[in-house]
Amino acid sequence: MTNNADDRTTPSARFAIADFSQIDPVRCPCGWARRAFGNIPGAPLSLHTVDIELDAETHFHEGHTEVYYILECDSEAQMELDGRRIPITKGQSIYIPPGVRHRAIGKMRILNIVLPPFDPADEHFD
Repeated sequence: MTNNADDRTTPSARFAIADFSQIDPVRCPCGWARRAFGNIPGAPLSLHTVDIELDAETHFHEGHTEVYYILECDSEAQMELDGRRIPITKGQSIYIPPGVRHRAIGKMRILNIVLPPFDPADEHFD
């Protein structure tokens, strides 16, 4: 797995702490992501906050499973999952297994749990 250069997680021998206010955002197909825990050898996941713009790009992953938790969203927010648009609201969570083409529609902020840790080589576009 690729380490994320933007990840400023502070690992110790038994735990790690990430201060998202100190992690620089990076461009992603959805908008801007702050990624934590991707630099810990053997970690089972990475954790991201993502500020999603109005028109996220449809993509899929061959190996990653993602879980989106909606922190904030506008009243028109939707998720497109394999071509199906589903209205979403703050407080909902979406499980996205490998192979599901997805994108967020509308302005929102999410917490994204990525298993295994995010690797940019596993972002695919049609």
